Amino acid sequence: MSLAADDRRYLWHPFTQQRGWEAEEPLVVAEADGCWLIDEDGRRYIDGVSSLWCTVHGHRHPILDLAVKDQLDRVAHTTLLGLTHAPAVDLARELIAIAPDGLTRVFYSDSGSAAVEIALKMAFQYWQQQGGPNARRTRFVSLENAYHGDTLGSVSVGGIDVFHSAYRPLLFDGWRVPAGDAAAMERVLAEHGEEVAAVIVEPLVQGAAGMAMQPPGYLRSVRELCNHNDVLLICDEVATGFGRTGRMFACEHEGISPDLMCLGKGITAGYLPLAATLTCERVYEGFLGEHEELRTFFHGHTYTGNPLACAAGLASLQLFEQERTLEQLQPKVRMLANLLKPIGELPAVADVRQRGFMCGIELAGFPAEARIGHQVTLEARARGVVVRPLGDVVVLMPPLAIPERELRTLVEVVRDSIEAAVSAHAAASTPLAA
Repeated sequence: MSLAADDRRYLWHPFTQQRGWEAEEPLVVAEADGCWLIDEDGRRYIDGVSSLWCTVHGHRHPILDLAVKDQLDRVAHTTLLGLTHAPAVDLARELIAIAPDGLTRVFYSDSGSAAVEIALKMAFQYWQQQGGPNARRTRFVSLENAYHGDTLGSVSVGGIDVFHSAYRPLLFDGWRVPAGDAAAMERVLAEHGEEVAAVIVEPLVQGAAGMAMQPPGYLRSVRELCNHNDVLLICDEVATGFGRTGRMFACEHEGISPDLMCLGKGITAGYLPLAATLTCERVYEGFLGEHEELRTFFHGHTYTGNPLACAAGLASLQLFEQERTLEQLQPKVRMLANLLKPIGELPAVADVRQRGFMCGIELAGFPAEARIGHQVTLEARARGVVVRPLGDVVVLMPPLAIPERELRTLVEVVRDSIEAAVSAHAAASTPLAA
């Protein structure tokens, strides 16, 4: 039996309608190299979405490979419960060194969803341990069309019905305001601020919303409103962190520091599962006390601070410096913007949104059953490019290290694929002549 057949027999894929999946021939990835994925027949595909937004320096980078192999010669895993180890300590030190000012502590986990869940629990418990009127601070303010992960806490502060509405009976309530609307945020905090534990935002770009962009100055306004109302600010940089917006963290564009920051995806450059929740000293100190006071943050994972993952993360940060990754990225960001202009002129394209190396191409005028975004991905795959849509928004988020030639090919193939998918849809929708 073939691997594809066994896949259909045994696997359940994430965010996938299995009935449709079983009707198509899957792409079986056997190897990878640089910005390329290689299937079992040896055919090469540009990785246009960084293997779900996490590959930074490319696949099989020799420095990253060596870091993981060297760590294997020491220890593959040991718990952080009651013990410590050098990779976790060293990576935490380097994360704090590059993080926005005021973030001083690192709490590891293994996924972006978990990093957000931890931030929510920290914010809630922090206020409960303050006691008095602050114990009323039990709710959260989030943005419409937000996506913060798939655990129940992160879903509770999410705002995309197709992902979240089915779980409504399991979720806690909060307030949701339009993204980019500082006045709406001000009204909610003015009326309910004494009940709010934290505001949570995806800074600058809401990725799963289709690369929705926030206006300049909005993030800074939210920080100021949180300060005014003594509300904690959580910035979810799982998608935007590690260079995706053109700077190491999206918060840097507006010169703000959150009270808690969630990291994931690119933290290990796509090598191993790892995430982190960074906090300020104020939050950290709110959990200090005697053992019997039970102020401990009672949360942890078996693989918290896994040494292999931390070794990969540390090597990735070293590569940012050695290869001047962010500096080398800037001309490619400008190049990407220029390459996208002809796509924005296509009749089927309603909007093209870009911030750094985060890009969404919105297609409009198609019925949901046409799955035009998916059809574009199939056309692109036939042309040697892997992309993935969010509904009818085609997402481009290549590795930061992609060479300019491959970047040009990626965008040109996506343009051709949009034209091919639209033409095929039009042909299928035209009644046959009598």
